[in-house]
Amino acid sequence: MENRRLIKIVGTGYYVPDQILTNADLAKMVDTTDEWIVTRTGIRERHIAAADQATSDLCVEAARRALKNAHLEIKDIDLIIVCNNTPDTVFPATSCWVQAKLEAGTVPAFDVIAGCTGFLYGLIVAEGLILSGSAKRVLLIGGEVLTKVTNWKDRGTCILFGDGAAAVVLEESRDGSGMLSSYWKADGTLTNLLLIPAGGTQKPTTLQTVAENGQFIVMKGNEVFKHAVKRMAEAAEEALRKANIAKEAIDLFIPHQANKRIIDAVGERLKIPKDKIYVNIDRYGNMSVACIPVAIAELRQHKKIKPGTIMVLDAFGAGFTWASIVYKW
Repeated sequence: MENRRLIKIVGTGYYVPDQILTNADLAKMVDTTDEWIVTRTGIRERHIAAADQATSDLCVEAARRALKNAHLEIKDIDLIIVCNNTPDTVFPATSCWVQAKLEAGTVPAFDVIAGCTGFLYGLIVAEGLILSGSAKRVLLIGGEVLTKVTNWKDRGTCILFGDGAAAVVLEESRDGSGMLSSYWKADGTLTNLLLIPAGGTQKPTTLQTVAENGQFIVMKGNEVFKHAVKRMAEAAEEALRKANIAKEAIDLFIPHQANKRIIDAVGERLKIPKDKIYVNIDRYGNMSVACIPVAIAELRQHKKIKPGTIMVLDAFGAGFTWASIVYKW
């Protein structure tokens, strides 16, 4: 590991919309209660984007905060990657909208779409580009406006999702800190368990697809739960093995915030003490790709990460995709 080149995070920032939707608010919209939601998901409230806020708007604000945190300007960035599943437009890529709003000139920009695992996929992609010399400094952003693709009449899914974005600035490490290992996989045979059925070329938007709510998230929750727990545990174990680090050495486990029961089940499988598992799903709900970078930014903001901290980032998402990264601060 001593001779391996690493990339590291040199700036973090996050943004969530001002409007908050509580479980009590939801109980006025669908047949549910605060107790039912908390018991099954751990969620108490979530942030909701304004009508005129697109995914790129949230990403831009998070990016500005990350750049400020890194004491850099947009001119110091030479690649923008935006991880999302709720793009501003089918095309162009949301990253191009972000690039324009940041006034980043002609800096290359592209999207990574890999379900809720997208941010970890983005980190792995950025690592390859930085270490190959294709990019010196990367602005990696994870952002979603999931509430605009949520069926507010479906109590099984509408209770889960919130909006938010977070960004990190990445560059090659010179001090031995950074990404120690990564593990990523996918299983496309399970695509039908979590998806937005209509709006693409398989099922273009029509009056019929809209009438059938095809533009909204559809999820088979029990099946997703089973696969998520199995694959997240697998990913963390493999990433730790590749880094040659024991579970006992983990200081912080930062899982995707999909459901508190999933987080608890993965923690139990990995035998990670609960006081090492970071959970913020109660305040944000499932923000998909934004969950893990928001958690990292919050931990830094509250000075809960110090030099030498060993973190395991772990996610699972539609596709199905899953990944884990071992990171030394």
